[in-house]
Order: sequence, then structure tokens, then C-alpha cells
Amino acid sequence: MLVIVLCILSGCSNATKGNERKAEYVLRLGHLQTETHPYQKGALKFKELVEERSNGRIQIDIFPSSQLGNGRDQIEGAQIGTIHFHIGSVAPVTNFAPKFNLLNLPYLFESREHAFRVLDGVIGQEISKDLESKGLLNLGYMENGWRHLTNNKKPIKTSEDASGLKLRVQESPPYISFVKALGSAPVPIPFGELYTALEQKVVDGQENPLAQIYLNKLHEVQQYLTLSAHNYDAAIFLMSKTTFDTLPPDLQEIIRESSKEAIQYERKVAEKEEQHLLEQLRASDIQIEENPDLESFRKAVEPVYKEFEESIGKDLIREVKNLK
Repeated sequence: MLVIVLCILSGCSNATKGNERKAEYVLRLGHLQTETHPYQKGALKFKELVEERSNGRIQIDIFPSSQLGNGRDQIEGAQIGTIHFHIGSVAPVTNFAPKFNLLNLPYLFESREHAFRVLDGVIGQEISKDLESKGLLNLGYMENGWRHLTNNKKPIKTSEDASGLKLRVQESPPYISFVKALGSAPVPIPFGELYTALEQKVVDGQENPLAQIYLNKLHEVQQYLTLSAHNYDAAIFLMSKTTFDTLPPDLQEIIRESSKEAIQYERKVAEKEEQHLLEQLRASDIQIEENPDLESFRKAVEPVYKEFEESIGKDLIREVKNLK
């Protein structure tokens, strides 16, 4: 009965036309970024692997550029099974599983390798446990990249230089607290509305990885970029648990194995493209502070850790730090 319901929702069919076999399951994957972003490349690799290994029984349709709504919309869609996969920042996930606030703490990771040890290990699994009771399954973590500050008002070299700005942030308590710790005003705005908000000067600046900044042309409406690298933004690869539980075991295994390979592929693409994107930004009109005083930023954000020690767990934060 569940298979029938899923087929109705996703529009799949067992009908054949000639020798062509139609997919039994047509599943929708959504993300917020452009078709040139590493998310899309990871999604395409996942689609290729799943469709090939399932011998066409599963078809993955990909919807980039917020076509299926903002991050929270897509996660809620995955809860009820109208959207089957979502790749995106962990910030909206904290509304469903607060332990993910751990990953939004500033300067938590010292390197990609440090992040991977945490995300791919016991801690990454532990913070995901609460998702299943919300109808969501974490297939793993792709990469969104290191987040940096941009603004239209002034160059930023030290944390004190960021004071007094209105900065767009994700709707996430640690990000809001991070901006406040810099002496700036946080303004939560959906990513799909960010370019217009910057263009119309609703906010002075924002913080995002280089891929988002360049591929979404945010550098065209911003004057200054600071390579603050204040957060390694892991991209969670979510699946609707309702959908997953409806699939037969062999297709579940294909989904799990294909997601692992697609995650590794996307991470390599993201890392390789980051340096290229920086070169593109250097060639643009935006002014780049490439050597900010990171120690001043780390000192400024110490109150953020104190604020979240109780809700996230002091021992859990210490465990992450010890894996560096």
C-alpha cells in the first residue's frame, strides 16, 4: 500500500513502452544553489550512480536554485515525502534537531580534515539521531565550504572593523550570536532573497562560502570581501525517511552506497573549485582582505561558546576540539 501511495505522490509508473522500462520510483532532489555549484555536481553524480545501479528502477529528478522553496520548505517537504532528497546548509536543520547547532559554532574546525573526522565519525552520527523521529534521514555531509564576510561599507581586517554593520545571516541561533559578538546587527533573510536585499541595501553585508558569493553574483553588489573563514559549512544530505522506508532493501542499499560515493565526489569538486573561485573574485571589482587578524575574530566569538555550552554540551564541544 505504501509503495502505491509513493508512486502516486512521485508520479512513477510500472508501465512500459516498447522495450523501454519506466522507473518504479521517481524521486525529487532539491537544493538552493545554481546549476554550476558543487551541490549540483554532487547531485548529478548521485543521480548517475542510483539510476545505473538500480537499472532504471529509480529516477532522480534534480531541482536547483530554490525551485522547491527555501531550505526550511524543502526540509519540511522531505518530512512528509513530497520532496525526497535535500542538500543544504545545516542551519535550517537546527529547527528540527537542535544538536546541529554544534556545527554552526564559529571557528569550530581547524581544517577540512578535522571537519571530516567529526562529520564522518561518531559525533556526526550522534547529532543526527533526533532527525529520524522527525521523518528525516541523514545520508551524510557534502561540502558548502568555508564561510567569509562581505559588506558594502568598509574593509574588515579585525573583528572590531565589523562593528556597526547590518549583516544577513541564516536563521540559526549560533550565526545570529556570531554576528552580535562582532558588534553587528544580524538580519535573517532567506538565501533566495539575498541578492535583492544587498542590491537594495536592506543589509550592508552577509557571510557565505566563495561558491555562493561568486556563482550567485553577490560580489557584484558588495564592495569588500574578508577571508574570515569563520565556519566550515557542512552540507547535509537529507532523505525523506518515509520514502526510504517504503523502498525495498536492495534499493535502500543502493541509495546508501551511492550517497557515500557522491559525497566524496562533491567534496573533492568543492575543494578544487574553491581556489579557482578565489582567482575569479580577485579579477573582479571586489576588494579582498586575504590576511585578516583571525585571532581577533576567535577572541571576539568566545562568548558564543559560553552561550551554547549548556544546550549543545560542553563535553561534546571538547570532544570535537580534541579531534583536531
